[in-house]
Amino acid sequence: MSVSAIVLAAGEGSRMRSSRPKPLHLICGRAMVVHVIHALEKLQPTRTAVVVGHQAEAVTKKVTERSPAWANVAFVEQLEQNGTGDAAAIGMTAFDGDDYDDDATIVILPGDTPLLEADTLDELVATHVANQNACTLLTSVLDDPTGYGRIVRKKDGQVARIVEQRDASPDELDIKEWNTGILCFRRDLLGPALRNLTTDNAQGEYYLTDVVAALAGMGHRVGAVQADAAETQGVNDRWQLALAERELRNRTNRHWLLNGVTMLDPRQTFIDVNVTIGRDVTLYPGTMLQGSTVIGDGCELGPDTRLSDCTVGTGAVVEHSVGHSAEIGNDAVVGPYVHLPAGSAVLSNATTGAFYTAPVG
Repeated sequence: MSVSAIVLAAGEGSRMRSSRPKPLHLICGRAMVVHVIHALEKLQPTRTAVVVGHQAEAVTKKVTERSPAWANVAFVEQLEQNGTGDAAAIGMTAFDGDDYDDDATIVILPGDTPLLEADTLDELVATHVANQNACTLLTSVLDDPTGYGRIVRKKDGQVARIVEQRDASPDELDIKEWNTGILCFRRDLLGPALRNLTTDNAQGEYYLTDVVAALAGMGHRVGAVQADAAETQGVNDRWQLALAERELRNRTNRHWLLNGVTMLDPRQTFIDVNVTIGRDVTLYPGTMLQGSTVIGDGCELGPDTRLSDCTVGTGAVVEHSVGHSAEIGNDAVVGPYVHLPAGSAVLSNATTGAFYTAPVG
């Protein structure tokens, strides 16, 4: 059975207090929305529709440049912010064919959940298909889910509906299980349900969540898979952005620690997700490896060293130095206090002194 995806990335994100579009805020060197697209890797979608809106051109350009080829990204624009249901309906226009006879799976997810993991989406879709559900939700549990839609279940455990915070009764507000905004549907049921949405709610918008109640009300199976709340919460402001950065940095550092890299203090070591590091590398506190930096085996980097889009040969030593788009040869010794500007190089076995700036070219 084929799987397609719709990524909702049209919002302005006013709480970020930024001229940068919310989906393009960086976490460990990668835009939030691109992290979300990478989470689809195990599903290998036939097409990924990215719904853009605010600063659509900038978002389209960055996602085109940074998305993996397997995602098969296409863009559709939501000209007016009329809710998630409207955005999903616009996203459906990116898919070929008639949805009435197509029982393929459509995964819909927000573009601001950068900590979402590929295994979680794989489990969601596998559960959806195995149970022949019309819809399957990814949910989480919090002691205080203020602001999130609550999951209302039937007596048999299936999902009856999702009630948004503004529309919930006091009893419904006591529910701890909440909607992450990540759902999958049978395409032949989703399309007609979206066309029947109304704006009869507190926000006056088309709620994607209303599709859940409509399908359940018609007797279709609506299931749920629970995931860790830390993985599924969205990023809406700079504080949440910093928390997500810390969590992803921990994951990234753990990966390299388990693959032959030594860090004297992982809490003071900063590695972007696109960096490549060889074995038996030692990273001292204050080391920042950014962009597409590549580090060869047996290097010693730091303390207080920042390399961005650099290539470092095997056995090199770099301390108290900064480099951008530079090349360091095998067994070179760089630092302390060396500046490597874009296009510069330090030859193999060379040694640089204090306060040295490498020549370009």
